[in-house]
Amino acid sequence: MSTRAAGLAWSLWALSVTLTALSLLLLALSVSHPDVHIFDHWVDSTLAAIAFSTVGAVIAPRTPSDNPIGWLFCVVGLLFAVAHVSAEYAIYTLLAAPGSLLPDGEAAAWLASWLWVVQLGSVVLVILLFPDGRLPSRGWRWFAWLSLLLVAVGAVSNALSPGSIIALGPIHNPLGVESLPNAYQAAERVVNTLMFIAAISLFIRLRRAREPERQQIKWFVYAVALVVSAAIVTYPVSEAIGSVWLKRISFVPFIVGVMSIPISMGIAIMRYRLYDIDIIINRTLVYGSLTVVLALLYSGCVTATQTLFETLTGHRELPQLVIVVSTLVIAALFNPLRRRIQSVIDRRFYRGKYDARKTLETFSAKLRDETDLEALNDSLVGVVRETMQPAHVALWLRPDDASRRIVSHKIGS
Repeated sequence: MSTRAAGLAWSLWALSVTLTALSLLLLALSVSHPDVHIFDHWVDSTLAAIAFSTVGAVIAPRTPSDNPIGWLFCVVGLLFAVAHVSAEYAIYTLLAAPGSLLPDGEAAAWLASWLWVVQLGSVVLVILLFPDGRLPSRGWRWFAWLSLLLVAVGAVSNALSPGSIIALGPIHNPLGVESLPNAYQAAERVVNTLMFIAAISLFIRLRRAREPERQQIKWFVYAVALVVSAAIVTYPVSEAIGSVWLKRISFVPFIVGVMSIPISMGIAIMRYRLYDIDIIINRTLVYGSLTVVLALLYSGCVTATQTLFETLTGHRELPQLVIVVSTLVIAALFNPLRRRIQSVIDRRFYRGKYDARKTLETFSAKLRDETDLEALNDSLVGVVRETMQPAHVALWLRPDDASRRIVSHKIGS
């Protein structure tokens, strides 16, 4: 680890954390004034600045000098912090306390109007270069240069766009040119498209990758899947059914997912407990499916009971006893359903593990009943061959007379 590199990385981390703390202070001061617009992205900007900066400070000094991924993390975290403090400063000086002595509120608003394009563009580069700091192939160079060009055009277009700055409420762009169209939505679509294509590059890497790069990519894909799933529930689903409580509940896993993206990438790059991702994915599939099934059963049970009760008695409100009984039934179904779902997921997604477990269970049953040592030797070698699939199996036995015997089996290709 380079001492100079570590000092620089942690200095960037300290700067990001300081700017984030200042942003939260300005946010608290702005909230104290009634009817002041709150910066739309203050939660995700805070978490992204801290997470990216911390992961970058950890991995940047530990990666080779030709691997820029750690420093990109530091830059992304700093960009999120600068964009956030610019937005909060503009809101406080121009809306919350317009008569204050703090200068250059319009300059901060102008900076916030286009810096978000640069920060999201830098995230595209992080995805492209993950996990080894290199592009998936030489064919992706044109996309990397095109991304840089489109991000630069989008930043300049937003810097000159007229009208209000979307995330800052009524604050207008001080350098907006009235004859130009507002470029916010166009830039947002372009950046989202670049992110989508960069994510596709990871799936291409995954198809070509060998261990442990395959496990590294799994960490990132898992975090992205968590964010996308939570975002779908938080926005389209909750708004379609008009459920405010569902939106609030699902917002928690969405924020956790946002934090998990840089953290999962840091774990993958450092290769810390790299192979635990398979266990995490398995448990997420099991308990996520279990939660959905139990929720559907509970709601279906309550709805059906309420309909029947209303038909028979004419009352719409269910007795408390029915709710308690439904809850107890769902609790009783928890373990049976969990075992069933675990078995289905193992057969569908972890077939090798499922087959190995079945083979070991069969061998355990045979071990209790078999008395012939030679037959047990052949069975043991067969189990190892089927579950571990090695190139060569050797069984070493040491009888009481201290003689040694080796039973070897060659496994053909």
